[in-house]
Amino acid sequence: MSGTPPSRAESSRPAVAPLPGLGVRRGLLAFAVGATTLAGAGLMARILAADGLAVLELALLSLFTLTFAWIALAFWSALAGFVLCLTRRDPLTLAPLPARMDEEGMPLRRRTVLAMPIHNEVPQQVVAALEATAESLIATGEAHHFEAFVLSDTTDPTIADAEADAVAALQRRLAGRLPLHYRRRADNAGRKAGNLADFCRRWGGRYDFLIGLDADSRLTGSCLVGLVRALQARPEVALIQTVPLPARQSTLFGRLSQFAAALYAPMLAAGQSVWQGDTANYWGHNAILRLDAFTACAGLPPLPGRPPLGGEILSHDFVEAALLRRGGWQVQLDTRLGGSYEEMPGNLLDYARRDRRWTQGNLQHLRLIAVPGLHPLSRLHFVMGAMAFVASLLWLAILALGSLDAALRAHQAPSYFREAPQLFPMWPEAHPELIASLFALTLALLFAPKLMGLTLALARRAAAFGGAWRLIVSALAEALVAVLLAPLMMAFHSRFVIEVLVGGRTAWTAQPREGRPVPWHAALVHTAPFTVLGVAWAAAIHVYAPLLFWWLAPIWAGLSLAPLLVRLSGVRVDALIRRELLATHRPAADTALLKYASASSDLPNATPLPPPPEMPRTMLEQPLLGRRGARSR
Repeated sequence: MSGTPPSRAESSRPAVAPLPGLGVRRGLLAFAVGATTLAGAGLMARILAADGLAVLELALLSLFTLTFAWIALAFWSALAGFVLCLTRRDPLTLAPLPARMDEEGMPLRRRTVLAMPIHNEVPQQVVAALEATAESLIATGEAHHFEAFVLSDTTDPTIADAEADAVAALQRRLAGRLPLHYRRRADNAGRKAGNLADFCRRWGGRYDFLIGLDADSRLTGSCLVGLVRALQARPEVALIQTVPLPARQSTLFGRLSQFAAALYAPMLAAGQSVWQGDTANYWGHNAILRLDAFTACAGLPPLPGRPPLGGEILSHDFVEAALLRRGGWQVQLDTRLGGSYEEMPGNLLDYARRDRRWTQGNLQHLRLIAVPGLHPLSRLHFVMGAMAFVASLLWLAILALGSLDAALRAHQAPSYFREAPQLFPMWPEAHPELIASLFALTLALLFAPKLMGLTLALARRAAAFGGAWRLIVSALAEALVAVLLAPLMMAFHSRFVIEVLVGGRTAWTAQPREGRPVPWHAALVHTAPFTVLGVAWAAAIHVYAPLLFWWLAPIWAGLSLAPLLVRLSGVRVDALIRRELLATHRPAADTALLKYASASSDLPNATPLPPPPEMPRTMLEQPLLGRRGARSR
């Protein structure tokens, strides 16, 4: 709040010079995105103005400009990452990457806790993930600087009993090598953010740093130690986020996601880091936090009003990063640290269910854009998080309005225009070269990042994907499936946004993490409306704007085939795995981490050891709305 003295965490933070050239990087990105958006919007305006700009055309132009700016930002960020990866430069400093990290070999001087919040998860999966991470950490010889906490919010009594047994067994297996503590709350007030806040208030004073783990997180010991060393060496930084890669899936959707992430995520993350710099984002897990800064700056009060846009903040991580930055601390995305993994939904339906919760959480962020004191990039993160879902609704509106406009223009055009063969079906009085230019520019922005990622992999690490020809075949297959799935995800996200805006809430349930097939009944129930939409859309444009039919084939085909695509997404692809297609070979330590499976509990009805004595740390919940905040630094 304005006029409030800085907290102890802020006052003890050393002043440091900003990252070199950060303002110039951001300025160049803004100029490139702006120029590209103007070029695309200008072409679209000239095309639409062939017969004058009426209300329909103006609406179409406005929506197109918003979405074109979105894809332009993604393109230029990817290009920056491509250049950095190609030239082997650090995204934060722009210096050439050294053979070893600067902090390597630094002795650990801080106490760090591995905190894993869970809620109605499968206990065996939780314990397997945590034990794999613990064993990898123990192998480094640095485990005596760490402790681990399982922070249970489980509400199902049956799961809670099995959870206690599994954790007690793991405590015995780790005894004398890594202290493991277990706490189960009587309620789950505040959900995950409240779970962590409760930990900070009761035990936060025992530790300097906290590494947040999801129930499916697996990190190598070298990654954990590297995170601690990096935060020790950067006293101005409060949070360092790694780039977690999906792993441990054998379904078609899971393998495609794993392959795409392994191929493109390092480049895309480097591109983000180069302009985000000291104002990066937080993804809620696989990251390290400085606890004094976190407790002083990142307490979350509920939003005024009722859910879905009020109440508890579901996507708490974005907001916590923004509050840390408002408190004067840096938040960084470190792309140099490997060995960070997470599991993900194994089929399209489970993936969509997870996105439904994120949609509500990210739309809540739009209420926080005007919060005083936030860094401009924190506000941009809020907009980008919401646009990840709102963009689908905008694209759907553009396609619908474009189809309607094309049908009206075709109906009003002279007969010789309707009868003559044309390459470009829309706006018959516009110059075809304008439509071709806009089409080519849009395709380039959408697909160039994939080509850049493939180029880097072919040049540097084709063996990690089974060799060059397997890499190329896998990349082509991933791109084809992505085109088919894009309309389906557009429909899901559009529905989610509309549901939130009309007051629909989401349930907080455990995320399915193991690959599983989708029954035909479930696929039909959840996607039948999309199929009807796709078939009706195809029939309508075939009758009223036939030249548009094949241009929109990827859209109506993806929607029409929705039940089949959902069903196939959960099918195991063991044959592809045996042939090393969609392969993602990893270092030996990472492979051991991902394959590790826990031993079964040999003592049922065991009781976990009690948690250690409490050493509380005060966690402040500062007002977010309606009060002036501290200036961002």
